[in-house]
Amino acid sequence: MTSSTIAGQGHGTLADQAYRSISDRLVTLQIRPGEPINDERIAAELGFGRTPVREALKRLEHERLIVAYPRRGTFATEVQIADLGHISEVRQQLEPLAAALAAQRAGESDRDALNRLLAQLADASDDGGTDLIRLDMAVHRAIYAATRNPYLEDTLVRYDNLATRIWCLFTDRLPGLAGHVHEHGPLLRAIIDRDAEKAAALAAGHVEGFEAAIRGVI
Repeated sequence: MTSSTIAGQGHGTLADQAYRSISDRLVTLQIRPGEPINDERIAAELGFGRTPVREALKRLEHERLIVAYPRRGTFATEVQIADLGHISEVRQQLEPLAAALAAQRAGESDRDALNRLLAQLADASDDGGTDLIRLDMAVHRAIYAATRNPYLEDTLVRYDNLATRIWCLFTDRLPGLAGHVHEHGPLLRAIIDRDAEKAAALAAGHVEGFEAAIRGVI
């Protein structure tokens, strides 16, 4: 599964595509916390010019995935476990809202995308590692898009990225990765069936379970 699966088919400007590719590397810790970011090297690796990469890096800095220091350079931000509570407070309010709105507003194209993801979940290997994490992210992105609220979507993508970085930091100590991802099956079904109340409850439980799992190993 490629990073374009997370991003939504890889469309958009070169800066959008660069953003998605770099974001994927940062969120899944292919670029490790604290690692320096060299825009020239990344541009060469991605096959883009430096301008779209620099635009992408500005956006990633705003989203707290990278940090730039004068005269020192740009680095992937450290994963701050102390932020878990703050991130969870936001997600506990907005994830159920997004699930309910998706159930109410999803169009046919959204429902088709959710059904495809439901099939991918059924076929996903329990030892899929990074592919499972990317599938988890793809499910979240599809739900956010189905809310038809771009402001809510952008906010939740940002917080899901931060939460996923924390998850990736502990994957070797969290045996329940497959179960966590497969929890999305009933959630997707509730949204497809337009059961907003059930979708909201499942989304709330998912966020609570995520925080509890992380706190259980720190």
